[in-house]
Amino acid sequence: MMQFTGANILSVSQFDLDSIEHIFEIANRMQPYARRQKRTKVLDGAILGNLFFEASTRTRVSFGTAFNLLGGEVRETTGMETSALAKGESLYDTARVLSSYSDVITMRHPKAGSVAEFAEGSRVPVINGGDGSNEHPTQALLDLYTIRKELAYHGHGIDGMHICMMGDLKFGRTVHSLSRLLAMYKNVRFTLISPRELAMPESVLSALDDAGHKFTVTEKVEGSSDADIVYQTRIQQERFTTPEEAEQYRGKFRLNSEIYTKHYKPNTVIMHPLPRDSRSEANELDNDLNQNPNLAIFRQADNGVLIRMALFALTLGVENQVDQYEREVNWYSDKRNV
Repeated sequence: MMQFTGANILSVSQFDLDSIEHIFEIANRMQPYARRQKRTKVLDGAILGNLFFEASTRTRVSFGTAFNLLGGEVRETTGMETSALAKGESLYDTARVLSSYSDVITMRHPKAGSVAEFAEGSRVPVINGGDGSNEHPTQALLDLYTIRKELAYHGHGIDGMHICMMGDLKFGRTVHSLSRLLAMYKNVRFTLISPRELAMPESVLSALDDAGHKFTVTEKVEGSSDADIVYQTRIQQERFTTPEEAEQYRGKFRLNSEIYTKHYKPNTVIMHPLPRDSRSEANELDNDLNQNPNLAIFRQADNGVLIRMALFALTLGVENQVDQYEREVNWYSDKRNV
Protein backbone atom coordinates (compact mmCIF):
# COMPACT_ATOMS: atom_id res chain seq x y z
CA MET A 1 0.00 0.00 0.00
CA MET A 2 1.27 3.48 -0.84
CA GLN A 3 2.49 5.89 1.83
CA PHE A 4 -0.05 8.71 1.83
CA THR A 5 1.33 11.21 4.32
CA GLY A 6 3.10 14.00 2.44
CA ALA A 7 2.46 12.33 -0.94
CA ASN A 8 1.28 13.96 -4.15
CA ILE A 9 -1.88 12.49 -5.70
CA LEU A 10 -1.21 12.85 -9.42
CA SER A 11 -2.29 9.65 -11.16
CA VAL A 12 -4.40 6.54 -10.58
CA SER A 13 -1.25 4.55 -11.39
CA GLN A 14 -0.08 5.32 -7.85
CA PHE A 15 -2.78 3.13 -6.32
CA ASP A 16 -3.10 -0.57 -5.73
CA LEU A 17 -6.24 -2.28 -4.43
CA ASP A 18 -5.09 -2.01 -0.81
CA SER A 19 -4.59 1.75 -1.22
CA ILE A 20 -8.02 2.12 -2.79
CA GLU A 21 -9.67 0.15 0.02
CA HIS A 22 -7.91 2.34 2.59
CA ILE A 23 -9.14 5.53 0.90
CA PHE A 24 -12.69 4.14 0.81
CA GLU A 25 -12.49 3.12 4.48
CA ILE A 26 -11.51 6.67 5.46
CA ALA A 27 -14.21 8.11 3.15
CA ASN A 28 -16.83 6.02 4.96
CA ARG A 29 -15.70 7.56 8.25
CA MET A 30 -16.30 11.04 6.82
CA GLN A 31 -20.06 10.48 6.35
CA PRO A 32 -21.25 12.13 9.61
CA TYR A 33 -19.17 15.26 8.93
CA ALA A 34 -20.31 15.57 5.33
CA ARG A 35 -23.92 15.18 6.49
CA ARG A 36 -23.39 17.81 9.24
CA GLN A 37 -24.29 15.30 11.95
CA LYS A 38 -20.96 16.22 13.54
CA ARG A 39 -18.16 18.65 12.80
CA THR A 40 -14.41 18.35 13.27
CA LYS A 41 -11.56 20.83 13.60
CA VAL A 42 -8.78 18.35 12.88
CA LEU A 43 -7.28 20.68 10.23
CA ASP A 44 -7.79 23.88 12.23
CA GLY A 45 -5.19 26.40 10.99
CA ALA A 46 -4.30 24.45 7.84
CA ILE A 47 -4.58 26.21 4.46
CA LEU A 48 -5.59 24.70 1.13
CA GLY A 49 -4.35 26.42 -2.03
CA ASN A 50 -7.15 25.70 -4.54
CA LEU A 51 -5.64 26.55 -7.94
CA PHE A 52 -8.03 26.16 -10.85
CA PHE A 53 -6.60 27.42 -14.14
CA GLU A 54 -9.45 25.82 -16.09
CA ALA A 55 -13.22 26.14 -15.66
CA SER A 56 -14.72 24.07 -12.87
CA THR A 57 -17.69 24.13 -10.53
CA ARG A 58 -18.11 20.80 -8.72
CA THR A 59 -14.47 19.79 -8.44
CA ARG A 60 -13.30 23.20 -7.25
CA VAL A 61 -16.13 23.73 -4.78
CA SER A 62 -16.08 20.15 -3.48
CA PHE A 63 -12.33 20.34 -2.78
CA GLY A 64 -12.92 23.56 -0.85
CA THR A 65 -15.95 22.13 0.95
CA ALA A 66 -14.05 18.96 1.90
CA PHE A 67 -11.22 21.01 3.41
CA ASN A 68 -13.62 23.32 5.26
CA LEU A 69 -15.48 20.32 6.71
CA LEU A 70 -12.18 19.16 8.23
CA GLY A 71 -11.72 22.57 9.84
CA GLY A 72 -9.24 24.06 7.37
CA GLU A 73 -9.24 27.31 5.40
CA VAL A 74 -9.23 27.73 1.62
CA ARG A 75 -7.46 30.24 -0.65
CA GLU A 76 -8.43 30.16 -4.32
CA THR A 77 -7.08 31.21 -7.70
CA THR A 78 -9.39 30.75 -10.68
CA GLY A 79 -8.64 31.33 -14.35
CA MET A 80 -5.33 31.57 -16.16
CA GLU A 81 -5.81 35.21 -17.09
CA THR A 82 -5.96 36.36 -13.45
CA SER A 83 -2.74 34.58 -12.44
CA ALA A 84 0.95 35.34 -12.91
CA LEU A 85 1.06 32.48 -15.43
CA ALA A 86 -0.49 34.95 -17.88
CA LYS A 87 2.63 37.07 -17.42
CA GLY A 88 4.92 34.21 -18.38
CA GLU A 89 5.72 32.82 -14.94
CA SER A 90 6.69 29.14 -14.99
CA LEU A 91 4.74 26.45 -13.17
CA TYR A 92 7.86 25.75 -11.11
CA ASP A 93 8.11 29.34 -9.86
CA THR A 94 4.38 29.49 -9.17
CA ALA A 95 4.65 26.27 -7.18
CA ARG A 96 7.64 27.45 -5.14
CA VAL A 97 5.84 30.60 -4.09
CA LEU A 98 2.27 29.43 -3.57
CA SER A 99 3.30 26.28 -1.70
CA SER A 100 4.89 28.49 0.94
CA TYR A 101 1.41 29.92 1.58
CA SER A 102 -0.34 26.54 1.79
CA ASP A 103 -0.23 23.17 3.54
CA VAL A 104 -1.66 21.28 0.56
CA ILE A 105 -2.53 22.34 -2.99
CA THR A 106 -5.18 21.15 -5.41
CA MET A 107 -4.72 22.12 -9.03
CA ARG A 108 -6.49 21.94 -12.39
CA HIS A 109 -4.78 22.97 -15.61
CA PRO A 110 -5.68 22.56 -19.32
CA LYS A 111 -2.31 21.03 -20.29
CA ALA A 112 -1.65 17.30 -19.86
CA GLY A 113 1.20 16.68 -17.43
CA SER A 114 1.06 20.20 -16.01
CA VAL A 115 0.08 19.20 -12.46
CA ALA A 116 3.02 16.79 -12.21
CA GLU A 117 5.29 19.58 -13.50
CA PHE A 118 3.88 21.92 -10.86
CA ALA A 119 4.40 19.31 -8.13
CA GLU A 120 8.13 19.22 -8.87
CA GLY A 121 8.41 22.78 -7.54
CA SER A 122 5.94 22.44 -4.67
CA ARG A 123 7.00 22.22 -1.04
CA VAL A 124 3.67 20.66 -0.01
CA PRO A 125 1.50 17.79 -1.32
CA VAL A 126 -0.28 18.45 -4.63
CA ILE A 127 -3.56 16.79 -5.66
CA ASN A 128 -4.47 16.62 -9.34
CA GLY A 129 -7.89 18.13 -10.06
CA GLY A 130 -7.60 17.35 -13.78
CA ASP A 131 -4.78 17.99 -16.26
CA GLY A 132 -6.08 18.46 -19.79
CA SER A 133 -7.34 15.27 -21.40
CA ASN A 134 -4.87 13.20 -19.36
CA GLU A 135 -6.18 12.22 -15.92
CA HIS A 136 -8.63 13.09 -13.17
CA PRO A 137 -7.68 10.74 -10.33
CA THR A 138 -10.03 12.04 -7.64
CA GLN A 139 -13.00 11.82 -10.02
CA ALA A 140 -12.01 8.25 -10.86
CA LEU A 141 -11.87 7.38 -7.16
CA LEU A 142 -15.29 8.89 -6.45
CA ASP A 143 -16.69 7.12 -9.53
CA LEU A 144 -15.30 3.80 -8.34
CA TYR A 145 -16.60 4.44 -4.82
CA THR A 146 -20.03 5.20 -6.29
CA ILE A 147 -19.97 2.09 -8.48
CA ARG A 148 -19.14 -0.08 -5.51
CA LYS A 149 -21.93 1.39 -3.38
CA GLU A 150 -24.53 1.24 -6.15
CA LEU A 151 -23.69 -2.35 -7.08
CA ALA A 152 -23.66 -3.40 -3.41
CA TYR A 153 -27.22 -2.07 -3.14
CA HIS A 154 -28.17 -4.52 -5.91
CA GLY A 155 -26.29 -7.36 -4.22
CA HIS A 156 -23.09 -7.71 -6.22
CA GLY A 157 -19.60 -6.27 -6.57
CA ILE A 158 -17.18 -4.88 -9.13
CA ASP A 159 -15.57 -8.18 -10.15
CA GLY A 160 -17.46 -9.58 -13.14
CA MET A 161 -19.52 -6.46 -13.81
CA HIS A 162 -20.37 -4.97 -17.23
CA ILE A 163 -19.88 -1.21 -17.70
CA CYS A 164 -20.98 0.75 -20.76
CA MET A 165 -19.07 4.01 -21.36
CA MET A 166 -20.67 6.34 -23.87
CA GLY A 167 -19.83 9.69 -25.50
CA ASP A 168 -16.47 11.45 -25.85
CA LEU A 169 -14.07 8.71 -24.81
CA LYS A 170 -11.06 10.30 -26.52
CA PHE A 171 -10.91 13.54 -24.54
CA GLY A 172 -12.93 12.45 -21.49
CA ARG A 173 -10.21 12.16 -18.86
CA THR A 174 -12.66 10.75 -16.30
CA VAL A 175 -13.18 7.55 -18.32
CA HIS A 176 -9.43 7.21 -18.88
CA SER A 177 -8.69 7.23 -15.16
CA LEU A 178 -11.73 5.14 -14.20
CA SER A 179 -10.86 2.45 -16.78
CA ARG A 180 -7.37 2.14 -15.34
CA LEU A 181 -8.77 1.69 -11.84
CA LEU A 182 -11.31 -0.89 -13.00
CA ALA A 183 -8.49 -2.77 -14.72
CA MET A 184 -7.25 -3.76 -11.23
CA TYR A 185 -10.38 -5.86 -10.68
CA LYS A 186 -11.36 -9.21 -12.20
CA ASN A 187 -13.36 -10.00 -15.34
CA VAL A 188 -14.78 -6.54 -15.92
CA ARG A 189 -16.48 -6.23 -19.31
CA PHE A 190 -16.42 -2.89 -21.14
CA THR A 191 -18.70 -1.67 -23.93
CA LEU A 192 -17.21 1.54 -25.34
CA ILE A 193 -19.71 3.53 -27.40
CA SER A 194 -18.51 6.63 -29.25
CA PRO A 195 -18.02 8.14 -32.69
CA ARG A 196 -15.00 6.50 -34.30
CA GLU A 197 -13.11 9.80 -34.10
CA LEU A 198 -13.73 10.02 -30.33
CA ALA A 199 -12.88 6.43 -29.43
CA MET A 200 -11.03 5.43 -26.26
CA PRO A 201 -7.25 5.96 -26.66
CA GLU A 202 -5.18 2.91 -27.56
CA SER A 203 -3.10 3.33 -24.38
CA VAL A 204 -6.21 2.71 -22.26
CA LEU A 205 -7.35 -0.21 -24.41
CA SER A 206 -3.90 -1.76 -24.09
CA ALA A 207 -4.08 -1.45 -20.30
CA LEU A 208 -7.44 -3.24 -20.29
CA ASP A 209 -6.15 -5.93 -22.63
CA ASP A 210 -2.98 -6.46 -20.59
CA ALA A 211 -5.13 -6.92 -17.47
CA GLY A 212 -7.20 -9.58 -19.23
CA HIS A 213 -10.48 -7.68 -19.54
CA LYS A 214 -12.86 -7.93 -22.49
CA PHE A 215 -14.00 -4.83 -24.31
CA THR A 216 -16.16 -3.98 -27.30
CA VAL A 217 -15.59 -0.78 -29.29
CA THR A 218 -18.71 0.29 -31.14
CA GLU A 219 -20.77 3.21 -32.43
CA LYS A 220 -24.08 1.54 -31.52
CA VAL A 221 -26.01 1.44 -28.26
CA GLU A 222 -27.34 -2.01 -29.11
CA GLY A 223 -25.48 -4.84 -27.40
CA SER A 224 -25.18 -3.31 -23.94
CA SER A 225 -28.54 -4.54 -22.61
CA ASP A 226 -27.00 -6.44 -19.69
CA ALA A 227 -24.83 -3.52 -18.52
CA ASP A 228 -24.70 -2.96 -14.77
CA ILE A 229 -23.50 0.63 -15.23
CA VAL A 230 -24.00 3.08 -18.09
CA TYR A 231 -21.52 5.96 -17.79
CA GLN A 232 -22.37 8.89 -20.06
CA THR A 233 -19.81 11.62 -20.87
CA ARG A 234 -20.02 15.14 -22.26
CA ILE A 235 -18.50 16.14 -25.61
CA GLN A 236 -15.36 17.93 -24.41
CA GLN A 237 -15.73 21.03 -26.57
CA GLU A 238 -12.78 22.77 -24.91
CA ARG A 239 -10.40 20.09 -26.23
CA PHE A 240 -11.29 20.65 -29.89
CA THR A 241 -9.51 23.10 -32.18
CA THR A 242 -12.74 24.97 -32.97
CA PRO A 243 -16.29 24.92 -31.55
CA GLU A 244 -17.54 23.89 -35.00
CA GLU A 245 -15.42 20.74 -34.88
CA ALA A 246 -17.08 19.67 -31.64
CA GLU A 247 -20.53 20.61 -32.91
CA GLN A 248 -20.66 17.71 -35.37
CA TYR A 249 -20.68 15.24 -32.45
CA ARG A 250 -23.06 17.08 -30.14
CA GLY A 251 -26.25 15.14 -29.45
CA LYS A 252 -25.06 11.97 -31.20
CA PHE A 253 -25.30 9.81 -28.09
CA ARG A 254 -28.26 10.76 -25.95
CA LEU A 255 -29.76 8.88 -23.04
CA ASN A 256 -33.39 9.42 -22.11
CA SER A 257 -36.14 7.30 -20.55
CA GLU A 258 -37.16 5.76 -23.85
CA ILE A 259 -33.63 4.74 -24.84
CA TYR A 260 -32.86 3.57 -21.30
CA THR A 261 -35.96 1.39 -21.13
CA LYS A 262 -35.31 -0.06 -24.58
CA HIS A 263 -31.61 -0.86 -24.22
CA TYR A 264 -30.83 -1.39 -20.51
CA LYS A 265 -31.89 -3.50 -17.56
CA PRO A 266 -34.42 -2.00 -15.12
CA ASN A 267 -31.68 -1.67 -12.48
CA THR A 268 -28.81 -0.42 -14.68
CA VAL A 269 -27.12 2.42 -12.79
CA ILE A 270 -26.81 5.72 -14.70
CA MET A 271 -23.65 7.77 -14.08
CA HIS A 272 -22.14 10.99 -15.46
CA PRO A 273 -19.15 12.98 -14.13
CA LEU A 274 -21.06 16.26 -14.65
CA PRO A 275 -21.65 18.84 -15.90
CA ARG A 276 -24.19 17.28 -18.25
CA ASP A 277 -24.87 19.35 -21.33
CA SER A 278 -28.62 20.02 -21.11
CA ARG A 279 -28.85 22.34 -24.10
CA SER A 280 -31.50 21.15 -26.55
CA GLU A 281 -28.95 20.44 -29.30
CA ALA A 282 -27.02 18.14 -26.94
CA ASN A 283 -29.34 16.93 -24.15
CA GLU A 284 -26.96 14.05 -23.54
CA LEU A 285 -28.66 12.95 -20.32
CA ASP A 286 -32.32 13.92 -20.42
CA ASN A 287 -34.20 15.53 -17.55
CA ASP A 288 -36.87 12.85 -17.97
CA LEU A 289 -34.47 10.56 -16.09
CA ASN A 290 -34.34 12.85 -13.04
CA GLN A 291 -36.87 10.81 -11.05
CA ASN A 292 -35.39 7.46 -12.06
CA PRO A 293 -34.01 5.86 -8.85
CA ASN A 294 -31.10 4.43 -10.84
CA LEU A 295 -29.86 7.92 -11.75
CA ALA A 296 -26.77 8.15 -9.53
CA ILE A 297 -25.26 11.40 -10.80
CA PHE A 298 -26.09 13.44 -7.71
CA ARG A 299 -25.05 10.65 -5.34
CA GLN A 300 -21.84 10.61 -7.38
CA ALA A 301 -21.28 14.32 -6.72
CA ASP A 302 -21.99 13.87 -2.99
CA ASN A 303 -19.42 11.07 -2.85
CA GLY A 304 -16.82 13.46 -4.25
CA VAL A 305 -16.75 15.37 -0.97
CA LEU A 306 -16.20 12.13 1.00
CA ILE A 307 -13.32 11.00 -1.21
CA ARG A 308 -11.64 14.42 -1.15
CA MET A 309 -12.01 14.66 2.63
CA ALA A 310 -10.34 11.26 2.88
CA LEU A 311 -7.45 12.31 0.62
CA PHE A 312 -6.84 15.50 2.59
CA ALA A 313 -6.85 13.58 5.88
CA LEU A 314 -4.47 10.97 4.46
CA THR A 315 -1.99 13.34 2.78
CA LEU A 316 -1.82 15.50 5.91
CA GLY A 317 -1.56 12.46 8.19
CA VAL A 318 -4.61 13.09 10.39
CA GLU A 319 -6.88 10.24 9.26
CA ASN A 320 -6.84 8.67 12.75
CA GLN A 321 -7.37 11.94 14.65
CA VAL A 322 -10.56 13.22 13.04
CA ASP A 323 -12.93 12.10 15.81
CA GLN A 324 -10.61 13.49 18.51
CA TYR A 325 -11.46 17.00 17.31
CA GLU A 326 -15.23 16.53 17.05
CA ARG A 327 -17.69 19.21 18.09
CA GLU A 328 -21.46 19.37 18.21
CA VAL A 329 -23.34 20.90 15.29
CA ASN A 330 -25.33 23.86 16.62
CA TRP A 331 -27.42 24.63 13.53
CA TYR A 332 -30.07 22.70 11.64
CA SER A 333 -29.24 21.03 8.34
CA ASP A 334 -31.46 18.55 6.54
CA LYS A 335 -28.28 16.91 5.22
CA ARG A 336 -28.35 15.00 8.52
CA ASN A 337 -31.13 12.85 7.09
CA VAL A 338 -29.79 12.35 3.55
